[in-house]
Amino acid sequence: MKQSRQPVRSWFSNWFLNNKAVVSLIILLLILLNLFMLSKLPWLWSPLKGVATLLGIPIMIAGVGYYLLNPLVDRLENQFHVNRLITIAVVFILILGLIIWGVVTLIPIVQAQVVSLLANWPRYWSHLEDFLTQWVPGLPFEALHKQLTNFNDEIANVLKGRGSTLVSTSLTSIAGVVSRVSTALIAVITAPFILFYLLKDGHQLPKYLTHFVPFRKRASVLRVLTNMNRQVSNYIRGQLTVAFFVGAMFAFGYWVIGLKFALLLGIVSGILNLIPYLGSFLAMVPAITVGAFVSPLMLVKVLIVFVIEQTLEGRVISPLVLGNTLAIHPVTIIFILLAAGKLFGIAGVILGIPGYAVIKVIVNEWFDWYRQHSDFDAGDPDSSPSEKQDVHSQVPPGK
Repeated sequence: MKQSRQPVRSWFSNWFLNNKAVVSLIILLLILLNLFMLSKLPWLWSPLKGVATLLGIPIMIAGVGYYLLNPLVDRLENQFHVNRLITIAVVFILILGLIIWGVVTLIPIVQAQVVSLLANWPRYWSHLEDFLTQWVPGLPFEALHKQLTNFNDEIANVLKGRGSTLVSTSLTSIAGVVSRVSTALIAVITAPFILFYLLKDGHQLPKYLTHFVPFRKRASVLRVLTNMNRQVSNYIRGQLTVAFFVGAMFAFGYWVIGLKFALLLGIVSGILNLIPYLGSFLAMVPAITVGAFVSPLMLVKVLIVFVIEQTLEGRVISPLVLGNTLAIHPVTIIFILLAAGKLFGIAGVILGIPGYAVIKVIVNEWFDWYRQHSDFDAGDPDSSPSEKQDVHSQVPPGK
């Protein structure tokens, strides 16, 4: 009987074609090469960019609304056995009532405070500079004083230039005005519909997406999608909740001490608090400027409000609302904010942390798969008993 001859493997096959790391790098290189080639085709991306610009805002609004409202809808449906459609309808009615109340009550007050603050801001800033020069004299501060003055002048020039450009564009370009108005109308009209269907069927979306992957991979893909959804949901819901309480505490504190523009400064503080670790300090700049203009005593009161708010936020609100859901070290968060802000601007600062959380879930899933299919933990004294048993069972008898 003639034996079949085994094919002779070349060194190229052994070292490259049968090497998973090399094959993975080649696939990654091909993907990056395809992306680079596609980036050189602007006629292909222009329509997609227009569609993304048109639908991006309503999708983002609906996504944030989904992560905020979905836990409430799920709880009413599961614990109190309320029909999901009825629950969504009641939630929409409540939201519409809050919007009407805000338009009638809050928006006129905020608008008046914004107009007054912008009109008086040059005087406030000039008084703050004089105050700092008086209380912190010396040559080192003179350089800082010049930098602050130049920075304020640059901001004023940029705002003036963009404002005049916007006015001239609005007056001369009817098409631009129509385009902006239509984009805003589409966002306002389509966002509630997208939110409705997300609340109705969004919880089934991860399971639905697994039908597009091979059957043997569905469990792991579903686990990754579930973990990603949980991380993003916890972050968005937690950050918005903390931002709301921060804005309310600042507004109440400024109102108690009698600071002007208390409501506006509180809203600004809550919005800037969406930037971790840096937002509250940035929000203190206008408050300190207004407080220094009133009197040194008011400035001290503003600083006391800031210390009380930071204490309550750090020791009570953030631990209760956020906890340690993301498990990201503060130094890592600062690096992410700096890198994402440099690459993508304000959007990177706001979306950098949840983006990192999503990438972390994918990397952890891949690393767990690698540990299960390799001898990475072989001989590790800290491994679990089952892992130790598996390792010892591989040792031949008598050794």
